[in-house]
Order: sequence, then structure tokens, then C-alpha cells
Amino acid sequence: MATDHIRYDVLARDALRGVLRQVLTDAAAHGLPGEHHFFITFLSTAEGVKLSPRLLAQYPEEMTIILQHQFWDLVVTEDRFEVGLSFAGVPERLVVPFNSIKSFFDPSVQFGLQFEPSDAAAETPATSLPASNLPAPPSASAPTAATPEPESTDEPEKPSEGAEVVRLDRFRKK
Repeated sequence: MATDHIRYDVLARDALRGVLRQVLTDAAAHGLPGEHHFFITFLSTAEGVKLSPRLLAQYPEEMTIILQHQFWDLVVTEDRFEVGLSFAGVPERLVVPFNSIKSFFDPSVQFGLQFEPSDAAAETPATSLPASNLPAPPSASAPTAATPEPESTDEPEKPSEGAEVVRLDRFRKK
């Protein structure tokens, strides 16, 4: 079998992360349209992830957030997104690099993406944010989205029959 010098798997993964980046960029600029909302699961100890010590202790391996009704200050850059969320009434600021994301799911249209974590994302510990860096809670006019309360151990909704979930490893030759 020939060697893949082009690395189609890497190109496809980066293209799909571009879809996620564009969706979040649009949500930051215009809010969430219609019934759209997002479940985003990421490695909590990946390089560049920034969580409070409290959240990191509660989610030492991975964390799922939901952007729906109560989020604020969503900022999207080329390599990461940052967002303010409230956990049990405590405002938190999260920094999530795109290469730390394991899955993205929008249950309103049954669309999902799954990513194999990159080696770099899985090897380097996350950074804890000191309590002094916590954002102010959102005002009544802030954009909205929701996140699960930390006490919840429920997994996000799984794609139902007919959902389109793209797994990159499906295309790799083994």
C-alpha cells in the first residue's frame, strides 16, 4: 500500500475543525439561530485549556459544555474559543483550543463531529485560572446559552438514528 505523503486525514480533520470554528464565529457575532445549541466535549487537561481549579478538579479528564441559553463573551480565534459560563451559579471563563475538542453535536439538527485528540493536546496539562480572573456574571441583556451544572454527570444526548456523525478514523487505512 502506498504511503500517504499528503496526509488526507490531517487535512480532513483541520477542515472539519474549520466548520466548528465558523459555526462558533457566527454564534459569537449573531447569537444562536432558531433552536440550534451545541454540546462541545473537550479534554480538560489538553495543552492550552484554561479552567478554574474547581472545574479542573471536578472534570479531570474531559468536560462537556452546552452553549444554549446563558453564555457570554464568546470569542473565537484561529486556534481556540473562549466563553463565559455559569456553573452552579458561579461564573467561569473557559479557554478551549480547537485541538482539544473530542466532539461537537447540535441536537436541533442531529449534526455531530467527532475528533481523535491530537498527541499534543493529550500530553500537556491544562492551565488553571486563578479566581481573580473570573468574568463578571452576564447582564440581563447578554447573549444566552446554557451549560450543565457541575453536579450533573449526564452524558450529552447521543446522535439518534439518522444523525450524521463524521469520524475521521473511519477514513484511515490501518
